[in-house]
Amino acid sequence: QLQLVESGGGLVQPGGSLRLSCATSGSNTRLTAMAWYRQAPGKGRERVAYITLTGLVNYLPSVNGRFTISLNNTKNTMYLQMNNLRSEDTAVYYCNALGSQEYWGQGTQVTVSS
Repeated sequence: QLQLVESGGGLVQPGGSLRLSCATSGSNTRLTAMAWYRQAPGKGRERVAYITLTGLVNYLPSVNGRFTISLNNTKNTMYLQMNNLRSEDTAVYYCNALGSQEYWGQGTQVTVSS
């Protein structure tokens, strides 16, 4: 069973930066893509960024140009570099992986506030 563990969340002021990490372990499941989702209080879960194992990426329009998704295949880790953070980026961020089934991490809280 593939396990996903997020880290890197926290409290940051508007305009600040954070880097989220998602470490994978526990299985040799062949993945086709990974993604970051987020869920703000009282709202549904939305996909923030998506990357295929061939390097194709896609971003939510509101984060395009501010967030960067990347993969380190050697370390089996996915990252989300978040710059110029805004209050509306406040949410729990989840790591997602797609293979023969879908996998989720437990989430990490990102709070953008002065």
